[in-house]
Amino acid sequence: MIPDVPGLHRWLDKHRDQLLDDVLTLVRHETPSRDQELLARALAWLDRWVTASLGETPHRSRTENALRFDYPGTGPAPVVLLGHYDTVWPAGTLAGWSATVTGDRASGPGIFDMKAGLVQAVWAVRALAATGHDRPPIRLVLTGDEEVGSPASRPVIEQACADAAAVFVFEGSGPGGALKTGRKGVGLFDVTVTGREAHAGLEPEMGASAVDELARVTLALHALADPATGTTVNVGLVEGGSAVNVVAGHARAHVDVRVASQAEADRVDDALARLTPHDPRATLAVAGGWNRPVMERTPAIGELVARAQAAAAQLGLDLPEVSVGGASDGNFAAALGIPVLDGIGAAGDGAHARHEHVSVAALAERAAIAAAVLTTFSNGQSGRKSS
Repeated sequence: MIPDVPGLHRWLDKHRDQLLDDVLTLVRHETPSRDQELLARALAWLDRWVTASLGETPHRSRTENALRFDYPGTGPAPVVLLGHYDTVWPAGTLAGWSATVTGDRASGPGIFDMKAGLVQAVWAVRALAATGHDRPPIRLVLTGDEEVGSPASRPVIEQACADAAAVFVFEGSGPGGALKTGRKGVGLFDVTVTGREAHAGLEPEMGASAVDELARVTLALHALADPATGTTVNVGLVEGGSAVNVVAGHARAHVDVRVASQAEADRVDDALARLTPHDPRATLAVAGGWNRPVMERTPAIGELVARAQAAAAQLGLDLPEVSVGGASDGNFAAALGIPVLDGIGAAGDGAHARHEHVSVAALAERAAIAAAVLTTFSNGQSGRKSS
């Protein structure tokens, strides 16, 4: 049963200025994914801030740039609140683009993706305590490498989610404030061709051009794209050869693949395995793999979305849903069969862009919706169903 969402919202809106100040403070900590010193500073601030904000001493653990807090509750299984604090923005970005607020629009590097969402998650938990609502066991997981594929935090995430009743991913919303009920899987592959070098003018027939082979492979890979099923294939970076007058002896391509279903992932895998060189004197090797599994909309995800929509309705808000091409750490949880509520963070726009911003009013609204759905897991209800 969905609790009194207007009451949760009134409490959060009363504290809107403090909530917004917390968002801006976090935005002012620059956190490029590959700057370990800046990430460590931000994580130390988050550690102190979360503990002070919730007023409890949780069981906490840290692994590299990931931090996990476990708080007790009354439900049968924990609910994971998941988010990342790293951003795509390089150090020094704030010097030319400060965190600012103009009317209902708050802007700054990383505010939509996804620092505002991290703050909303903590305030949602605070709201439950302040308004006297029960909560399930809470597991807050903060990671610092999502924007580079979560290489270190993936096992941390999967371990944290393994026994969860549900996972809330506080990424920014889709268009119109939509929840994200489907996300594409992401494959990152390297295709390396080894040819045979020769003088391009004197005896080109003695050579086997790796660049020629790679051009053929590029056409074959792009032919795998299927707009009808949502499959995209992009050979985004290429390199090869040693000199303009030498038949190229080596070439390499870096390939990004996005798929909306496991069946499409299997099709692409099969095609990659079948790649062969046109010239038998050349060799071809494929490395890499699926960086993130597909997140397909399941009945369990649909049921969780229905709870969120019922909560939003108490505030007179629509809460649409959408499938998107970008991946998140929610993909890992969904692949474990856990229902995922993704895109429940800030409403806004401009991820990875200079117009990145969030709606100030929606910060409290969406935190209230998240809190309302969260408390439904404290009384024995479970969003987990067979997919």
